[in-house]
Amino acid sequence: MLSGLLTDLIENMSQTQVLARKWRPKNFSQLTGQEHVVKALTNALEQNRLHHAYLLTGTRGVGKTTIARILAKSLNCEVGITASPCGVCPACRQIDSGSYIDLIELDAASNTQVDNMRELLENAMYAPTSARYKIYIIDEVHMLSKSAFNAMLKTLEEPPPHVKFVLATTDPQKIPVTVLSRCLQFSLKQIPQMQIAEYLKHVLAQEKIQSDTASLQLIARAAQGSMRDALSLLDQAIAFGEGRVAEAGVRDMLGIIDQGYLFDLLEALAQHNGEKLLALADEMEAQCLSYDMALQDMASILHRIALTQTVPQAMSEDTPDYARIEALAKTFTADDIQLFYQIALHGRSDLSLAPDEYAGFTMTLMRMLAFMPDNLSSAGQSIPQPPVRQSVTAATEKKQPIETKPSMQHRPDEHSGGICDSDWPQLVQQLKLTGMAKMLAQHCEAQTVSAEKAELCVPEAHKHLLEKKYQDKIQAALNAHFGKPVALKFSVGAITGLTPVALQQREEEQKQADAIAAMESDPVVQELIEQFDAKLIVPTIKPIQK
Repeated sequence: MLSGLLTDLIENMSQTQVLARKWRPKNFSQLTGQEHVVKALTNALEQNRLHHAYLLTGTRGVGKTTIARILAKSLNCEVGITASPCGVCPACRQIDSGSYIDLIELDAASNTQVDNMRELLENAMYAPTSARYKIYIIDEVHMLSKSAFNAMLKTLEEPPPHVKFVLATTDPQKIPVTVLSRCLQFSLKQIPQMQIAEYLKHVLAQEKIQSDTASLQLIARAAQGSMRDALSLLDQAIAFGEGRVAEAGVRDMLGIIDQGYLFDLLEALAQHNGEKLLALADEMEAQCLSYDMALQDMASILHRIALTQTVPQAMSEDTPDYARIEALAKTFTADDIQLFYQIALHGRSDLSLAPDEYAGFTMTLMRMLAFMPDNLSSAGQSIPQPPVRQSVTAATEKKQPIETKPSMQHRPDEHSGGICDSDWPQLVQQLKLTGMAKMLAQHCEAQTVSAEKAELCVPEAHKHLLEKKYQDKIQAALNAHFGKPVALKFSVGAITGLTPVALQQREEEQKQADAIAAMESDPVVQELIEQFDAKLIVPTIKPIQK
């Protein structure tokens, strides 16, 4: 019985062809993502402007060998030299099956020595058996030895008229310049994820296999620009999903983090909720998820958020998680997203240096939280800040001019509630606002603030924060603070720069400058520099948080 099962399995395997081979393009029109190469070769074939040596460069799986074989068919098709080989003549069919006697494929990685190259070149002198051209495809040509390259060079300088060379490599930098200069070079690009996903969708439709958009996009991203890798992963996903390709199965197969965790982390950052950040990190640890992959995917999400902020039309509404990406794009400033992106990248590279991956991951999250405009501790409580009026005074003493609006220059400093306009940053700290309402208040500049009325101006860049529910929360907080209704009015326009966020940033910059100056003047540091030619790495200097 066991013998019979093995026989059936072997028969099924012999009848099944992997997708990467089954769907390998047979002509230029079937190629995906290399339009610039196809156009150049098509024009050359149609105009009969042929070169004796072609060099195809690019990363793995982008189509170098495939293009070489299509070119071989174009040159030897019995219809004639054409950019559209018939695919049915003996020459075309034999090239597709790998049995064409005048097409010689050589793997330079396993044939590096000069003897192999000399034997090949000696055979090149003889006319083709039945073809128009004898074609040599040499893969990973950069692996040839120096003497093998020298042997090839003479043939490239004076090639027989019946010979064409197609060289392929993933590392053109290792090919001698003397060889490069005698080849017509084409650089193949990594195939865009969208094109890979569309091609996978087409393949599955032809194979009559069910799939969803999200799963194909995950496979396309994991392929990193390689169509061959994408088709191999698709084969694996079909087997993993028992004949169906679904997002959950692909995530499990690839070990990809559930994106929901990452969006929840970013939303917790927006709420300044350190407690929730740690709780989510604990959940991820309980599920044995990869923190390295989590930071990689978070950087990808931050990239999409930045695109949405800068070029909204670059993100289509059918993009997975579009609604959450759009909401976060409105929640955070462009500066926040750029900062988080850099922190995520550095955090990922530092994981191997951390005491353990959990510590490295959570420290990255805490770093993002610490550098938010309103610093909060991991417990969600405010970190004490120096009085704002002191920071303004300090800036003035260092001759850093503080601008004020002309309309405020002659206004009495005090109002019926004893609050002056420049005290708005202090008042924001006292209002007990949270989340987006606090972010709105932090980006406002006070034109008038009193127990009777408050007029706040929001810069154009942050007008997306002016949602009614956030305005209502500020209104309620002001009413509670003054113990009576306050007439609140918002406007959008130019500001002088005295928002709570701007003042805090100025204070942080001053602290950073003081820390750098203290380190540079430290006697121990100066001695190390003088005696050991040490260098002070300025970006690593951080002020002590008191």
